[in-house]
Amino acid sequence: MKKCAKFITDHSFFIVILSLLLLIPALIGYKSTKINYDILVYLPEDIETVKGQDILTKQFGIGAFSFVMVDKYEGYEMLLLQEKIKKIDGVVQVFSVANITDSVIPISMLPEEIQKKIYHKDETMILVTFQDSISDEATMEAVRDLRKVVSDDSVVSGMTSMVLDTMDLSNQEIVAYIFIAVGLCLLVLLFATDSYLIPFFLLGNIGVAILYNMGSNIFLGEISYITKAITAVLQLGVTTDFSIFLYHKYEQAKEKYSNKHKAMQEAIIETFQSILGSSLTTIAGFLALCFMDLTLGRDIGLVMAKGVVCGLITVLTLFPAFILVFDKYIEKTRHKNFFPQFDGISNFVIRHKVIIVILFLILSVPAIYGNSHCEVYYKLDKSLPQSLPSQIANSNLAEKFHIVSPEIILINKDLSRKDTREIVNKLEKVKGIDLVLAPTVLLDDSVPLEMLPCDIVSLVQNENLQLIILNSTYEVASDELNAQIDEISKLVKKYDKKAIIAGEGALTKDLVEIADHDFKIVNYISIAVIFILMLVVLKSVSLPFILVVAIEFAIFLNMAFAYYTGTTLPFIASIVIGTIQLGATIDYAILMSTKYLENRSHIDNKNEAMKETLSKTVPSIIVSALCFFAATFGVAIYSKIDMIASICKLLSRGAIISMLSVTLILPALLLIFDQVIMKTTKIRNEGDL
Repeated sequence: MKKCAKFITDHSFFIVILSLLLLIPALIGYKSTKINYDILVYLPEDIETVKGQDILTKQFGIGAFSFVMVDKYEGYEMLLLQEKIKKIDGVVQVFSVANITDSVIPISMLPEEIQKKIYHKDETMILVTFQDSISDEATMEAVRDLRKVVSDDSVVSGMTSMVLDTMDLSNQEIVAYIFIAVGLCLLVLLFATDSYLIPFFLLGNIGVAILYNMGSNIFLGEISYITKAITAVLQLGVTTDFSIFLYHKYEQAKEKYSNKHKAMQEAIIETFQSILGSSLTTIAGFLALCFMDLTLGRDIGLVMAKGVVCGLITVLTLFPAFILVFDKYIEKTRHKNFFPQFDGISNFVIRHKVIIVILFLILSVPAIYGNSHCEVYYKLDKSLPQSLPSQIANSNLAEKFHIVSPEIILINKDLSRKDTREIVNKLEKVKGIDLVLAPTVLLDDSVPLEMLPCDIVSLVQNENLQLIILNSTYEVASDELNAQIDEISKLVKKYDKKAIIAGEGALTKDLVEIADHDFKIVNYISIAVIFILMLVVLKSVSLPFILVVAIEFAIFLNMAFAYYTGTTLPFIASIVIGTIQLGATIDYAILMSTKYLENRSHIDNKNEAMKETLSKTVPSIIVSALCFFAATFGVAIYSKIDMIASICKLLSRGAIISMLSVTLILPALLLIFDQVIMKTTKIRNEGDL
């Protein structure tokens, strides 16, 4: 590391120029990375509902569909409108009452429940199917064109409309996220550092690391909009303390060396040795998300782990180069450090350590209970503003036409008409289903299916399968709908064991089950991996237990706050928050514990060692936590997308709770269990650290 440090200090100007030039391919990669706005595509490919969706796309050309509510036209006017819609690239088929009227079935002969789904006062319904999947670029562009053809964004419903609105809103907000996070962090750093220029170089260094990270996402193929929205904010909050730590080490080294290059070399070496362990635990925490069955976790985990690596590299290379190149300007902009030293904390903790631990134990009970009873929601459109066109359309669709949760059943084509009619009759009796649509409903047994128009026939069957379309009055992701889908599945599989239920409701039901499993497995894995890493880094059997307990308590308290305030969280926030908060704030605990061990190696009195530890670590921990809070809190307040706002709100609150836990509870635990720690830890001398 000494050779690397010397190279960095000897070639600081070259490193600055090279780092800035590397922004060119990073920006190209950033612009070229595809962004996905549909959470459901992250479901495992081998589950039945995803296979059903794949069959609908490839075999029936129903990758996605939209219901369009338009004024009630005369038959020929409706056909003219349909012809315009059919000309849109990506549209496969267009259906309305005009496709059936004047064919073999007069409109008056259609069942009343079907007529209600077609007409509502002065409006009529058009079904539009698309070749490609819900979130495919071609489908989203087709929906944009469809909105133009019907001249009203708020009459086109469906999943793709929701994805399109999510994309537009996210793209509008993401630039504001950066400005808000950077602006608030800048205020904290201007207050907490002794130079007006250092905060700009510190944030500029992290900004470069963020662009490197986002640009390298091109090698992943695509990332989710959630990952894109929170990565910059999280990376800023998580890696700021690395830069602060290096700057403090440099200022301390300058007291020993008159040569600034020598001072920086020592700062780089000490920073690398000190933050390597904490950065590894942070990376491990994020990588634990890769074990989620819902591959959105892998998406967030890989990008954030990569972001920490990028941040670590730029902190050890670009930031020192910035400081050395602009050293004389930094010196000219020195100001008094306005940040307090918090000396009173050490006296308070040492004097009241037993009371603090007792309060910690008492608070653990409601924290654990609240964490395990926090309410979450899975309905994806619930995280979006109700004023969006897709939300208005879906709401009107449910209110006027009572189309709430349309589902599609795929069954064997060779199933007899008698059995198919039996299935339909039984489905109609299932509570919560108000429409079952199948060829047998439309035709008498004596009328062959071929009498229907060809486009209708191709919609409902192919050479292997036939479709039954039904509508549930239950909301997507509700317990009622999930139970109903189970009932439907048992019913149809009695006639065809290979039958598949597809649609948003069925996909979301799987999402609920997978998310519940992911919540447990990710937390266990993240704790286990970080625990093992701390065993190696701290060379202690007891300390990893104490540190994990302190941070897990902060996580439980964070989630419990949502429970006791009656806040319902989006499911993804409840899954990732524990791992992210653990990975992002465990370095606070590692910093304090390693400093305590260092002091205990040459200070026999544990209280004196803790007093020295707190005086050196508390200011850094508080500055880092405040930066993390600032980076996430502003976005939480600003964002209209609850999926993003909730994650950032939890992280901002978690940063403060973790800070309090590490600066108050952890020192008390270290003092009380000091003898156990000393007996189960390999104490290193200061020079070994």
